[in-house]
Amino acid sequence: MSSRTLNWHFIEQKAVLPGFGLSLGISVLYISLVILLPLSALFIYVSDMSLAQYWAAISHPRVVASYKTTLSAAFFSTLLVSTIGLLLAWVLSRYDFPGRRLVDGLIDLPFALPTAVAGLTLATLFAPNGWLGQYFAALGIKVAFSWYGIVLAMTFTSLPFIVRSVQPLIQNVDHSLEEAADTLGALPWQRFYYVVLPLLIPGLVTGASQAFIRCLGEFGAVIFIAGNSPYHTEVASLMIFVRLAEYDYASAAAIASVVLATSLVLLFGLQRIQNHLFAKKH
Repeated sequence: MSSRTLNWHFIEQKAVLPGFGLSLGISVLYISLVILLPLSALFIYVSDMSLAQYWAAISHPRVVASYKTTLSAAFFSTLLVSTIGLLLAWVLSRYDFPGRRLVDGLIDLPFALPTAVAGLTLATLFAPNGWLGQYFAALGIKVAFSWYGIVLAMTFTSLPFIVRSVQPLIQNVDHSLEEAADTLGALPWQRFYYVVLPLLIPGLVTGASQAFIRCLGEFGAVIFIAGNSPYHTEVASLMIFVRLAEYDYASAAAIASVVLATSLVLLFGLQRIQNHLFAKKH
């Protein structure tokens, strides 16, 4: 028996989790019940439609307007949350201050808080007569029940993706690299831009992509603050809900298939980018 076979035998004897067959079987069963089965039901509804019916469902002017609203709000929300998330990750990783653990814990609040509660809270705060909204209203800026409210809600729900993707990378940056740049006369912004930032790019790309995908399907946090005005502040997920409320399940499935296809393309694209960055790094 070769040494490699002995090593594998030793690993199997010491493994805490079940063997390959049982582990794979449980994983496939979970994926089938939780992911593939719902997707199959979605495609069954879509398959009953003719191409003309499908196109009519996904290209209705009101639906197209919801695509534009969703994409534009998700894009600007991703830019905003990437900036804020990078700053938060930097502060939490590089500085020790009173309340740091509390702030670090609050970063994950959007994951724990029901999105409908978040949307209702944001709508209350940023309404024209709300605690914060009144100050924006005095400047002539309407946050709640507008496109800006959608961006705000998406930013709130997607913030953890950026922070948690970048924070470990900042903590693992070799300080000797910054010290070497400082010795060579680099300014603080040059040290960050040329030394630190390239090391954070993989985390930023991953976090921003996940945040954007999350924004595309956001529902609970958005509907309470968007105002849901047709052709102006309706998002794609709301249009799916509207069609379901009208008992038009086929149209709802068609719109959902567009959102799903967009998300899958972005996920596979993200995977290729990650593989490229990993290969380039090594």
